[in-house]
Amino acid sequence: MGLWNGTPRLDGLRVLLVEGAPPVRQVVGEVLAEYGAHVTAVDSAVAGLAILKREKPDALLSSLSMRDKDGYWLIREVRKLPPDQGGDIPAAAFTGLTTAEDRLATLQAGFQYHVPKPADLRLLVEVVALLALKKSEAGEHRATMAVSLGG
Repeated sequence: MGLWNGTPRLDGLRVLLVEGAPPVRQVVGEVLAEYGAHVTAVDSAVAGLAILKREKPDALLSSLSMRDKDGYWLIREVRKLPPDQGGDIPAAAFTGLTTAEDRLATLQAGFQYHVPKPADLRLLVEVVALLALKKSEAGEHRATMAVSLGG
């Protein structure tokens, strides 16, 4: 059992974490790994897009505010890709931008979930588990219901 009873395991799930703040990237990466995820953590949207194309992870967790290109740029570029190159990857925005307008913009840009910072680490694990469920449904043509968490 993990740190918190009832929190799902992420065994074998490949997660791409895109976060510009080193301490946040480290803590979130460690928590996801403790629950069994194989985490690739990068500090920029450009690096994240390159890794996504190369490694085809199961889920994307991205900050919105980063130097150079932001998380909005990343998800728009990802959604332009064909499914076999990762364009349909389930994705969550992990961000300090928490107004109703921010949440709506996040979902409209192509993320399925909006997780406000600072986030409950259990919530992040649960969101990644939900993303994995979306990935397992990806073989079928599915309509993705956009959900906003928090706020």
